[in-house]
Amino acid sequence: MTQAPTERSRARRLHEKAAYDRASIDAILDAMPLAHVGYVFDGAPVVTPTLQWRMGERIYWHGSSASRTQRKAASAQVCVTVTLTDAMVLARSGLEHSVNYRSVMVFGEATTVTDPAEKAEALRAMMEAMFPGRWDQLRPMTAQELKATAILSLPLTEASAKISTGMPTDPPEDLATPVWAGLLPIHLTMGRPEPDPQLAPGIELPAHALNYRFGQIVKP
Repeated sequence: MTQAPTERSRARRLHEKAAYDRASIDAILDAMPLAHVGYVFDGAPVVTPTLQWRMGERIYWHGSSASRTQRKAASAQVCVTVTLTDAMVLARSGLEHSVNYRSVMVFGEATTVTDPAEKAEALRAMMEAMFPGRWDQLRPMTAQELKATAILSLPLTEASAKISTGMPTDPPEDLATPVWAGLLPIHLTMGRPEPDPQLAPGIELPAHALNYRFGQIVKP
């Protein structure tokens, strides 16, 4: 499904790299949990890093209920940005150097999730999106923990992706320049798991920790 861009979500530069179809947008959001939320805080721009996850037609992020940034973002206009970097692009001139990337920007009014059952389901979905099967292995969440967690949500009705791929785009007159050009691929991978020294004996490494990979569901 492709949605028409809004005045805010429409790409104004390098529009040939823009994508407005939900398949591209969802794939990027599902592949990278790290997001940056931008909004105006007491008259000044503020951007905060957080973890995001998608449930159907909305994205969610969470933080402390005591956080002033979480409270200020509620019912405010925000912009959530998610980015994956795939390669540094080395060209034959400084101007043509670039980055291959996949990014999504989502605009809209942030909504606070207040119903305890909805909050619990949203947190379960976050855990299961990153580590399938882990939620049922954990100690059950307490009512106080749920109360201390603020969850904000944003619909994907005003979202766009931007995707940059390929080799450097040097002009023909630069192709004979005797300097190396090409891609330096970037791969975000997980290191070897390190067990907690206080881990009880006999607890094996779960499959979701062993097999976790960033970006595994996004096709290049």
